[in-house]
Amino acid sequence: MPEPLKNSFNKQVITGMADHFKNQWSEFNHQGFIQSATKNLNCLELKERSNQIMESMFEYLPDNFEQAGKIILNSLSPAKEGDIFGITVDEEGIAGWVIMPMTHYVGVHGLDHFDLSMNLFKEMTKRFTSEFGIRYFLLKKSNKTLTTLKLWLNDDDKHVRRLISEGIRPRLPWAMQLPHFIQDPTPVIELLEYLKDDQDEYVRRSVANNLNDIAKDHPDVVSNIAEQWIQGASANRKKLIRHACRTLIKNKHTKTLNILGFKKPKIKLSQFEIFNPIIKLGEQLEFSLELESSSSRDQALMIDFIIHHQKANGKITPKVFKWCEKKLAAEQPLCITKKHSIKKVTTRKYYPGLHKIEVVINGVSLGISEFQLQIPEQTIS
Repeated sequence: MPEPLKNSFNKQVITGMADHFKNQWSEFNHQGFIQSATKNLNCLELKERSNQIMESMFEYLPDNFEQAGKIILNSLSPAKEGDIFGITVDEEGIAGWVIMPMTHYVGVHGLDHFDLSMNLFKEMTKRFTSEFGIRYFLLKKSNKTLTTLKLWLNDDDKHVRRLISEGIRPRLPWAMQLPHFIQDPTPVIELLEYLKDDQDEYVRRSVANNLNDIAKDHPDVVSNIAEQWIQGASANRKKLIRHACRTLIKNKHTKTLNILGFKKPKIKLSQFEIFNPIIKLGEQLEFSLELESSSSRDQALMIDFIIHHQKANGKITPKVFKWCEKKLAAEQPLCITKKHSIKKVTTRKYYPGLHKIEVVINGVSLGISEFQLQIPEQTIS
């Protein structure tokens, strides 16, 4: 079983932080910081541990932010080439997950020291990421921060370029939302325009995730961007666009599907059959689809299916699943089968009774079949 992510903040790395702070400032209360930062650590989750470390930094580093900032900067490990996943605090300096509370510290306490704070964010992101801390500045000093990010667009370090996109994501997971960018993503899109053909996929994937965030509030805006960007697009940019539009695809946004080549299908459904219409929790639902082209041209098909789950109140809720993509030859048939596990997961509670499965091709619903889900008594909590 993998180690819980919260254990990235442990006594060993906190002690390593304390060692490096002490090396940079002889008056640093090494033992006091460790005791404060590790208090009841086993009872705390990831963000709680990060906040406790940040608060301990505020308590034990100098009150003068410029002095504290220089201690932090000089405590960082040398920047590593390539992938920084898995690095941590060592004898060379501070890096890895423990950078997270350090960026929060700068975000909360460094607002009156803009240039020093920006330099800290830039250097810390090379050792982990500053996407959480820099959001305090985007909320309080948005225009000035955006101006600085524009200066970083051509930085040699891919982690700095990725910070531009990741830091301004309106709905970044685990982080504060940026309501002004949710309402008007124009400043975000302006920066993403520069990064869409970045040489590194690490950066391009962040651009795609950012656009996917925007699509949740402004679907037509992102669809229009996809339409513009796909003109003369390289294979890398096409991959970015496809990933950026995943929510639009899932929501069957017609224009986006057309842009990606999935037009309204010219097909005839011959059969949609569930082989085992009565199943128990933990078993696999087996079904097949037979259709025939009614077009004189080949067609690109994106085939999805939707499970309409029974709820406790008798209502049903849909969950979209990807099935496959096929090229259907002109006036030719297609027969495909699928097995889908109906098993216990932490994100969903199943209820017995009538469920439905719907097949959707290029955003168009072609048919619905029903099945009964049985749940053994011992699995009902």
